[in-house]
Amino acid sequence: MPRYGGEQYMEISGSEKSNLIKIIFALGIILSLYFLMRTVSEIKSYNFIGGGAPASNTISFSGKGEVSAAPDLATVSFTIRESAGDIKSAQSKVTAKESAVLDFLDNSGIAKKDIKTENYSSYPKYDYGTPCYGLGMPCRPEAPKIIGYEVSEYVSVKVHDLTKAGEIIQGIGAAGVSEINGPDFSIENEEGLKEQARKMAIDEAKVKAKSLSRDLGVRLVRIVNFSENGDYPVYPMYEKSMMATADSAGGVPAPTLPMGENKITSNVTITYEIR
Repeated sequence: MPRYGGEQYMEISGSEKSNLIKIIFALGIILSLYFLMRTVSEIKSYNFIGGGAPASNTISFSGKGEVSAAPDLATVSFTIRESAGDIKSAQSKVTAKESAVLDFLDNSGIAKKDIKTENYSSYPKYDYGTPCYGLGMPCRPEAPKIIGYEVSEYVSVKVHDLTKAGEIIQGIGAAGVSEINGPDFSIENEEGLKEQARKMAIDEAKVKAKSLSRDLGVRLVRIVNFSENGDYPVYPMYEKSMMATADSAGGVPAPTLPMGENKITSNVTITYEIR
């Protein structure tokens, strides 16, 4: 080991120098990748709605989109309700009517997957005696007694062939069912129409944004907020007084049911940062 002026120096070999250079080079690459990833991440977050630094100056624009379409689905619901002195007899009565309705629906081409029991319930019926009103009227303040049972089944039916809706309602009534609601006319694939209405509303809001920003002499920087309110259709419902009842088997014609058209509306608000 050489000496210079009384001091001693370490001599680094060529291989050690090469390894040191490789280590420094590798650290440089790692640091460069780290800062590059942070920069890309910040840029991406800035492009997201509401991402990046909070916006100090903003302006909002609204848009509305409407799509109209004829309904392609009718939903009919009905309740079978029966009472008897014991629960088994009440259930048997409900089952008998249910079987008659299901046979009719099957013969009418309604698929089993389109028939659904929404609720089935049974409960006792009580005699609470004669109420006491304190007006000299005789009363029986005794413990409630079970005098029978009531069983009910609530069923919904989807009808895809709308020309059969009136016939289906008439047939259900002819089977002895008196509590019928519907039809509820709707659009089965409503999501696609909602997307169309939303796109129309967004396009309208963007056109307003470009026009007004030009008139105001400001620059649209980015979208910082978006909201939507949908006014979706309320479909026509028909009360059972308009429909067939248990007397429908006597030659009463099936009701004519105007279907009309359903309108789906989307209202959006887009907020921009401006400079």
